[in-house]
Amino acid sequence: MHLLVFDDPAIRPHLLPLTFTRPVGALRCGILTIAEKWQRRLGAPTVGYLTERYLQAKFPVCADGAVTGPALVVNGAVCPDDLLARQVLTLPPGTGLYCGDLLVAAYLADASQVAELIQDGLTSQREVAEPVTVIDRPWQLFLRNGAEIRRDFALLTAGRTSQPVGDAHTIVYGAENIFIEEGVKIRAAILNAEDGPIYLGKNSQVHEGAIIKGPLALCEGSHVNAGAKLRGDNTIGPFSKVGGEVGNSILLGYSNKGHDGYLGNSVLGEWCNLGADTNTSNLKNNYAPVKVWSHAAHRFVDTGQTFCGLLMGDHSKAGINTMFNTGTVVGVGANVFGAGFPRPFIPSFSWGGPSGFETFKLHKFAEVAERVMSRRGLAYDAVEQGIVEEVFRQTAADRVWEKVPDKA
Repeated sequence: MHLLVFDDPAIRPHLLPLTFTRPVGALRCGILTIAEKWQRRLGAPTVGYLTERYLQAKFPVCADGAVTGPALVVNGAVCPDDLLARQVLTLPPGTGLYCGDLLVAAYLADASQVAELIQDGLTSQREVAEPVTVIDRPWQLFLRNGAEIRRDFALLTAGRTSQPVGDAHTIVYGAENIFIEEGVKIRAAILNAEDGPIYLGKNSQVHEGAIIKGPLALCEGSHVNAGAKLRGDNTIGPFSKVGGEVGNSILLGYSNKGHDGYLGNSVLGEWCNLGADTNTSNLKNNYAPVKVWSHAAHRFVDTGQTFCGLLMGDHSKAGINTMFNTGTVVGVGANVFGAGFPRPFIPSFSWGGPSGFETFKLHKFAEVAERVMSRRGLAYDAVEQGIVEEVFRQTAADRVWEKVPDKA
């Protein structure tokens, strides 16, 4: 049976800029992406995505491009647990599972016309047994991260035995809440899992003097640099590097915050880099709720949160000593540098900082992306290029300086 993860059209726009370059289900919260959570809990061999057309080459419905036969279709914004997975697995054909007005999942006997069936082809409805966890705004990712690390930790480690710490100079608290995959290297660190689990993914490394407090997910191939302080509720996605002080933040993958500086209550996309001594403010001086830019509403919206730091799309970079104000949103492919605080909304493909911006031209962006991705053995290929070009087109209106006529 196929497992298909769909983008809810009422939710996806509110998760931009993170969903400019990926389906909703490919967002990481906890140890796993949302799609991976569904795949593991439902026992599906593969997962396909029902997403925007320009993303389908990278995130296809299935390997051969066509879906026939029965399928479970699940909402990519919903984080499942055991109870919800059991309800989905017992759905009769043609039945949708709802949480109020939200379609959580459906069982389709024939998925060849999946989009039409979701809208009009369900013959019956069921209600979830308990309210579900929905990631419908970017800040929900870090708000839910600690709880999702705990859920994913239990899912991934059940019935398995951890590798040993293997370093006499590492101090461990709450050893029963630490799980170490194969190939992990730890040197003279402090691991404190008394308040939440610590998961160290395959071939990850924790360097000398690092202080790690759970809940923490350090995914495959990632590094915690020497002297880093990870304060809890953090996810370091695959093949990333972190240093300095980090609290309640997510790096989706392939991103670096390698040096001193503070990152708090934040989400960074893939292929991001924060230069040395870059700092994020996550609390306003007057302790008022934080407002952030919404790509869906085209204005600043109230998060209702006292703590909210940096929300950064894929391929964006910050130069050394960059200072991000509370609740800053940076789009895709931006390059931010210079003294002072840049504006709290930095559009996609911006080049500059507090003194002003110009457009980061696509051919220049491509040069950087090729260099950065090749360092991880990956290519900035036609598929990636096509996604970037479409995001560049979709975000043109945000780059207001492009509309200013030249002064001859």
